[in-house]
Amino acid sequence: MSPLAQGAATLAGGLGLFLLGMAMMTDGLRLAAGPALEHILARATRSRTRALASGMLVTALVQSSSAVTVAAIGFVNAGLLALPAALWVLFGANVGTTMTGWIVVTIGLRFKVEALALPLIGLGMLLRLTGPGQRRGAWGGALAGFGLLFLGIALMQQAFGALAGQLQLPQGQGAWAVLAQLGVGALMTVLMQSSSASMAIALTAASSGLLDLQGAAAVVIGANIGTTVTALLASIGGTPNARRAAAAHVAFNLLTGAAALALLPVLVGALAALLRGSGLPDDPATGLAAFHTAFNVLGVLLMAPLAAPLTRWLQRRFRTREEDEAAPRHLDDNVLAVPALAVAALQQEAGRIGGQSWRMLRAALDGGGGAALAADAAAQQTLQRAAARFVEAMQRGTLPRRAARRLARVLRLLRHHESSAELALRAAALPVPPRYGVDELDAALLGFSRSARRLLAVCDEVAEVVFAAPDALASPRPEAVARLAEGRAAMGQRYDEAKSALLAAGAAGQLRMSAMESALRRISALRRGVEEAAMAARLIGHGEREEAEPAGAGNARREPALDACDAAPPSSRLQASLPSRPGASTQAQGDSLQRGPHGAG
Repeated sequence: MSPLAQGAATLAGGLGLFLLGMAMMTDGLRLAAGPALEHILARATRSRTRALASGMLVTALVQSSSAVTVAAIGFVNAGLLALPAALWVLFGANVGTTMTGWIVVTIGLRFKVEALALPLIGLGMLLRLTGPGQRRGAWGGALAGFGLLFLGIALMQQAFGALAGQLQLPQGQGAWAVLAQLGVGALMTVLMQSSSASMAIALTAASSGLLDLQGAAAVVIGANIGTTVTALLASIGGTPNARRAAAAHVAFNLLTGAAALALLPVLVGALAALLRGSGLPDDPATGLAAFHTAFNVLGVLLMAPLAAPLTRWLQRRFRTREEDEAAPRHLDDNVLAVPALAVAALQQEAGRIGGQSWRMLRAALDGGGGAALAADAAAQQTLQRAAARFVEAMQRGTLPRRAARRLARVLRLLRHHESSAELALRAAALPVPPRYGVDELDAALLGFSRSARRLLAVCDEVAEVVFAAPDALASPRPEAVARLAEGRAAMGQRYDEAKSALLAAGAAGQLRMSAMESALRRISALRRGVEEAAMAARLIGHGEREEAEPAGAGNARREPALDACDAAPPSSRLQASLPSRPGASTQAQGDSLQRGPHGAG
């Protein structure tokens, strides 16, 4: 094998080890520091300075700006982080990612890394094999990745040393030379999907003499611009918030790259003088790491006056899918890599689904139907399918124990919401009772309708308070659970009174048997639907504390299935409940209810 081919093979192997090490280190650190990442980012909303510092700190911890970008998008999707704060987290991530260059310069290029890398790989794999699925195993993966990363750097140094006399990279300070260097950096990042790998190549090439400092700096600017392609690819098919974050990332990197390119000779000269004056090593690698940090800090300073107008512009964009009730707003595949964020996103989507189900119950109580109820039912079915696909994607990875517990609770919520929607459709398909002219019966039906509506209002209050909290479904709220229990008991009593009044009216001949049976089936479906809503709210209010269902509530009131819908699998039950001709069977019932007193309550 010729020296050139051997050098190229060594470079390819070193780059492969570096990328593998980065992936293992990032995954390990993300899993090991997952709760810390969640804790830090969730508290980044108080000021833009705090958000910027959070982005820098978390990126330095997990060594991946992409992971922090995904996490920030996940928090926005989950409603835990406002878009303005998320933008500053993203800007901080761009500064924090420059830590990779300093690690390479201070350790990778100055020490005999084999002496450190091999023990790290051995120790890391030992921890990983003895602690799969645990934090110890995650730390082991991070350590092994750290060692592989430095082995890759050593091989790349060796390759560039062998290629120094045989390979010519774009040199010079003219416009065409700088554009060529810029293109090399952008192309490497697009092909490898890693700006850190491009940075490592630029550092080792500069330290080996293949590039001067200004040429290597142009390559790094190109690498930063190349990351915008990664962000755009990740946003395809994403939620509106994901696309807004990607657009902000692109705007930051393009503005920063343009400013750094315009000031390239000035920045390089000023940083070289600063390094000499500060006593730091005045070599190309150190200068390049300093340049990488400096021009990202410059980007933050440039974005400071532009962030607010950029946020307003972004919030006016990407609204088409968000306005579609049937389109998921929080289920973004980009957050699947962080289980805690994926569960939070699913939880927020479950909140939307619950809101639709409860709206359907109110429409059924009012006697409403027609196109509006059919549209809500169709949207509910689409969102339930999207949630099922999202859960299946989550289950392909490894779920930490806490995330698995939360996922089980969210799945129970979704089941309650699905049942509420089915029962609302079932009630809406039955004729609305008119005013019978029997005082006791009319009062009993009106009392049941009002009690059901009051219980739904309590459910709304519980969900609104809990889902607005940063750690929804985690903290128990006993006062909310107590109010729900009171509301359920009151509705149960009013239901018994209405049922007894209907039976008495039928027995006395005041009501035809068919009308009595229809009214009984209708109030039974409504009562069961509102019970499902209350059980969902009770599950939310209990937090992560499991308690037994109180005697006489919830399941104690469940009745036998009225038709084949209850026997269908969960994925098909709502579809089976949909009217065959949306609007045809429910419109007339909606019209008849408007004439009756028992819906308006």
